[in-house]
Amino acid sequence: MNALARRLWTLDPSWHYLNNGSFGACPRPVLKAQDACRARMERQAVKFMDEELPGGLRKAADALGRFVGAQGRDIVFVDNATAAANAVLRSFPWRRGDRCLMGSHAYPAVRFAAERLAAERGFKVVYARVPSRVRGPKDIVEAYARALGPRTRLVVVDHIAAPSALVFPVRDIARAAKAAGARVLVDGAHAPGQIPLDLSALGVDYYTGNLHKWLFAPKGSAFLWARRAVQDGLVPVVTSNNAGQGYLKEFEWTGTKDPSPYLCSPAGLAFHKRLGGRALMDRNRALAWAGAVIVAGRAGLAIPAAREMYAALVPLVLPKRLGSGPAAAQSVHAALL
Repeated sequence: MNALARRLWTLDPSWHYLNNGSFGACPRPVLKAQDACRARMERQAVKFMDEELPGGLRKAADALGRFVGAQGRDIVFVDNATAAANAVLRSFPWRRGDRCLMGSHAYPAVRFAAERLAAERGFKVVYARVPSRVRGPKDIVEAYARALGPRTRLVVVDHIAAPSALVFPVRDIARAAKAAGARVLVDGAHAPGQIPLDLSALGVDYYTGNLHKWLFAPKGSAFLWARRAVQDGLVPVVTSNNAGQGYLKEFEWTGTKDPSPYLCSPAGLAFHKRLGGRALMDRNRALAWAGAVIVAGRAGLAIPAAREMYAALVPLVLPKRLGSGPAAAQSVHAALL
């Protein structure tokens, strides 16, 4: 770790930390802002929660909206993208026999949430079979288009798929889903800070993304954006004292918790901008590809798809002799560490 990194982060200096996609790496300036926020809260908790928190959340949402191409009044904060996906799935007006279409690269937590709810509500979860070795965005769009059916009510799309790192062509998939009469939820857990976003131009109904992975916010900071026409009836998984007061108010208060990760997300945005903003994203993308090419060449491994299909995460195909499935993956992970 170089001197600049040691000055800006509290990371273990004996490691070269490359795993932002897991839990992120919160820099010292953001941690300092969080400490100050917590100090204000602990100094006068009632005043903070009753008076400062509501306005602080709206101010943070406005700042985030400018970054992701949306209006702050359509954004609420959640602990993580999984919580947002659960809220959308559980709030959705399912009817028995409906279909929820997901990609085969869906994040396990979101897939499990959909399948559990399907068993309760009587709808069916089906999967678009997206290969890991795609020739280009068209292959992904066609996989979703083939899987759409007359009872498809909701299409769940990864923006950057966690298992494969593929960047999905969200706008084109949304266009196909809309033509079939379905709503679209985008799981953008890895997207904010890794790729440029313009939510208003995607043509989707719901979008969630984490802020602690690539946008330097404190851990436990994520957002949910919903198109205004679908906000009625969209509620958090936890029902609390603001029940029945509408989308913004219900998500604003789900019980006592530390809201500093949300309130300090603008500090993460400012740090991202300080490091270059769009230029940082471009640099990370270039470095990830260059690193993958070096490792692939030295180890005799393959990169599954073309450079255009990836951002700052690039996978390598491991030898078949190492096995497949979660147990094999955990074994490889342990060996690398």
